[in-house]
Amino acid sequence: MNMKRIAAEYAVQYIEDGMKVGLGTGSTAYWAIQKIGERVKEGLSIQAVATSKASERQAMELGIPIIPFHEIDGLDLTIDGADEVDLDLHLIKGGGGALLREKIVAHHSKRLIIVADERKLVHTLGQFPLPVEVVPFAVEWTLNSLQRLGCRTQLRTDEEQLFITDNGNYIVDCNFATIAAPLKLHNEILNIPGVVDNGLFIGRADLAVIAHYDGIVEVLKRK
Repeated sequence: MNMKRIAAEYAVQYIEDGMKVGLGTGSTAYWAIQKIGERVKEGLSIQAVATSKASERQAMELGIPIIPFHEIDGLDLTIDGADEVDLDLHLIKGGGGALLREKIVAHHSKRLIIVADERKLVHTLGQFPLPVEVVPFAVEWTLNSLQRLGCRTQLRTDEEQLFITDNGNYIVDCNFATIAAPLKLHNEILNIPGVVDNGLFIGRADLAVIAHYDGIVEVLKRK
């Protein structure tokens, strides 16, 4: 049973005719885009923006109309995945390397719907290493500053080469083990020169659609 697919396809039912929709990035968002493509073929009329080049390519191949950002002011909703979701709907995102674009699109969406399988639902964030997007300049100093916050750091690689984001930056995966105060950590990281953004999404998700092993889909709402 593909729980990611179940959650993603369930979430697509929230899309209505005429909406402007944000398309997330990653293995769960992939299934949402696939389902949206099916609905477009069946007559659903929407306009979409994508959070990565990969998602944009997938959408265009499926016939989903992609609209330039400068032609719209915002979005009705965005469907995206997450690497961890806590019970307050705080998130860790960025496993796919698109956290900055995902956060920009989420910020300009009236609703952010997160899709995930039950393994991503946690009581406390932090088991998944927190992705941080950093500029290449003086990256060693940025790594040192991140380590002083109490984490182990690893520059992300892709087939032995440094992983480069769609924005031309690096990703540092920061292992904190547990993140007891997500908002505080989010702000501390953003205060480090050289950091572009981090994968903590605090108070942004409105719904989380969680698929369980038994086939039940749970919908969590932000409190």
